[in-house]
This record gives sequence, C-alpha cells and structure tokens, in this order.
Amino acid sequence: MSRIVQTARGWIGTPYLHQASVKGAGCDCLGLIRGIWRDIHGHEPEQVPHYTADWSEPQGDEVLWRAALRHCVDVSSSPMTPGNILLFRMRDTAVAKHLGIVSDIGPSPTFIHAYTGHGVTESPLSAPWQRKIVARFAFQEG
Repeated sequence: MSRIVQTARGWIGTPYLHQASVKGAGCDCLGLIRGIWRDIHGHEPEQVPHYTADWSEPQGDEVLWRAALRHCVDVSSSPMTPGNILLFRMRDTAVAKHLGIVSDIGPSPTFIHAYTGHGVTESPLSAPWQRKIVARFAFQEG
C-alpha cells in the first residue's frame, strides 16, 4: 500500500471542521491534504490564508489549482494511481475546490476525502465523482 494512502486512511473518522487540519480533531478537504503533506515533509510549503466556504468563487479564481501546481506534480496525463491527489469541480460553472486522495484503483475505485456532515471518509470513486475530476497531482518527494 502506498505511504500516502496509509497516511490518509489514518485520518478516517476525523470530523469535518472548516479550515482545520488536525487528525482526530477536525479538518476539511484541504486540511486533509495539508496534514498528509506534513506527515511526508514535516512542514507545510506555505501558510494558508483564511478562507470562506465560497472562497474564490465570486472572482472565478482557481486558487486551489494554482497552489497545487506550485507544490505538487501534475500527473493528469498519466494513469491514475493510489496516492494521487484529486481536484474536483463540483459544478460545471464553479471553481475547482474539493480535494481527495485516490485510495484504490481496482474494479471498485475509492478515494479518501473530507466533507461537511461526514468528516474524513473513504468513498466509492463512482462515475459521478470521476466526471468532476479536473486535475490529478502527486506529492513531491522530499
């Protein structure tokens, strides 16, 4: 099993808490990725500014996508592998702002993510979820 997937599964059950990134206490989808990053690198690459639930939507600004490009490797053109970071656009006209980690790519693919009302969970990467993927990234080694 990939180190990324093993680390992400350690966060399962963490309650959803907007802007948080503390395993077992609370996190949002970005907080989950930040926590995994810290487990791998020991520190975060940049400070995350305060953000609201509708952050970057009024301006149509792909803030999260640009941050991923700064700190991760774009693997969108490669085959999906466990440990890939998924970036989702939840509505066709919205900015991409949901994240998850590919956990299994077998006949029933799954991903780990945090979302309101559910906390960190492993969910089927069903066709409706797959249609929302706009980019895939890999954590940089280090």
